[in-house]
Amino acid sequence: MNAAPHDGGRKVGGAGKAAARRAARAIDALRRGWPIGIETGGERLHLLPVETGALEQALPASGNVSLLISASRADTLKLLNQRAAADPTLPIQIGLPARVTAAEIITIVDPVLDMQYPMKGPFQSEPLSNPAAATAAMELARHAALLPAFLIVDEAEDMIRAEDVAAYADSSALTISAHARLPVAANSEAHIYGFRSDADATDHIALVVGKRDESTPVVRLHSECLTGDVLGSLKCDCGPQLHAALDQMAEASWGVLLYLRQEGRGIGLINKLRAYALQDQGFDTVDANQRLGFAIDARDFSTAARMLDLLNVPKVRLMTNNPEKVEGLEACGVIVEERLPVKIAANPHNEFYLDTKRDRTGHQL
Repeated sequence: MNAAPHDGGRKVGGAGKAAARRAARAIDALRRGWPIGIETGGERLHLLPVETGALEQALPASGNVSLLISASRADTLKLLNQRAAADPTLPIQIGLPARVTAAEIITIVDPVLDMQYPMKGPFQSEPLSNPAAATAAMELARHAALLPAFLIVDEAEDMIRAEDVAAYADSSALTISAHARLPVAANSEAHIYGFRSDADATDHIALVVGKRDESTPVVRLHSECLTGDVLGSLKCDCGPQLHAALDQMAEASWGVLLYLRQEGRGIGLINKLRAYALQDQGFDTVDANQRLGFAIDARDFSTAARMLDLLNVPKVRLMTNNPEKVEGLEACGVIVEERLPVKIAANPHNEFYLDTKRDRTGHQL
């Protein structure tokens, strides 16, 4: 059952690679503030990212300006798009007068500024130009770790298809790219594996603790947390959970730590810092993510499942306080024989953080 790791699995075909690379180039363009075009159904939607784009140059001298924002951000702003009422998850398109400034647009899309600039609008709801392309744009913004908000513009050089986003997120493209022995404080017989895919520049790692045998390993899915893991932040319990997991693996026959580069539960470091700022304003973790325009948890468990498959680990004893991790792995074909809770004491800085996660979701995220 616990054979040596392999680098096989389903290979992504040429068409899939081409689609993933188009999405990768679009993500890079968004981070640089360049407009992109998304094509679907023979129609194109040209978009400029609000966070990084040169808004002042893109704003017309007259007429209306169309802004695309996520459904959860629109809900915070008390907006309703009649065309999208049948599907509340669709992005929302609103019209603004051309005299609107770049600074005013930023206050519309950045929730950290809501208390400083509480008066917004009035907004004019518009029919959603291209629902499939707009939905793909929201996902591209998340992959780029940007606020999910776009100015609709007339043209763009970088073009992709809406379905390219799914190809970019295809975890089957992951392969083992490197392997080395890595003695760590918890166990001197650890080995580290690096995972990489063709289009996504994100590198994930797995740390195999102890000597592999026929028993089911203790496994921890740990999402990257720079502030907690490296800087020792007291606002979360990520660092203590990471080290507690390694210690528990060392006490077991063997274990696997999957260190997933999904900062902020998939929204990116900068957006996580924005969530911290919202927490300082009194919002809990769940509300903060939603006010930013993201899902409560945007992590992709198929990445972890693919890593376990490459490591030849079909069954796990999962260390987590979150039943959704169990469900997410099992949905991807991983057998979870047991859920092992992680007990970490709260401190005055994260007690509210931990309590609100339990109160709002029934478990710790």
